[in-house]
Amino acid sequence: MTASVVLKFPVFSITEFRPLDRQIPKNHPSNSIKTYLYLKTPRFPRQLKARTTLMEAAQSGSSVNTSTNASMKLLFVEMGVGYDQHGQDITSAAMRACRDAISSNSIPAFRRGSIPGVASGQMKLQIKLGVPHSLQQSLDIQRVKSVFPYGEIVKFEVVDGGMICSSGVLIEEMGDENDDCYIVNAAVYVGY
Repeated sequence: MTASVVLKFPVFSITEFRPLDRQIPKNHPSNSIKTYLYLKTPRFPRQLKARTTLMEAAQSGSSVNTSTNASMKLLFVEMGVGYDQHGQDITSAAMRACRDAISSNSIPAFRRGSIPGVASGQMKLQIKLGVPHSLQQSLDIQRVKSVFPYGEIVKFEVVDGGMICSSGVLIEEMGDENDDCYIVNAAVYVGY
């Protein structure tokens, strides 16, 4: 004879079976506690709907207002972060963020003709940078664009983001005017 104890949690439940009959010797295998873990599928009270981005709509062929956007078929998104700890140059931080986004990837499909009907010169890029608002006017967009070795940049967007924080040290020999560290986030959308 056994008794069971059930503990219920949102994603799993634990059931323990404990023997009640004390007539069985204590060292007998059936006299031990047996624990079973049951995983449950999480239940959501309502369906979650993801927002469709402009590029996703363009990719699926939906009606999209492309007056400021050149439509492209999105293949993937690369993300990076860049810092300028000394010299307070937001453009350097943005260039590092873009290099970080593209440096760990190789895109042989465009060079080898792996995408039917798409030549290597048809790669399109959309760049989105998160830059602290107070520094956006000093960003040299042409220098940032020079980071990309190939691909047509069809859209370049700068939004509020990134961060200004203390680097913890001011080094005049490195061009520091203060101890500010500039941080920029980059998203590079690649398609054709």
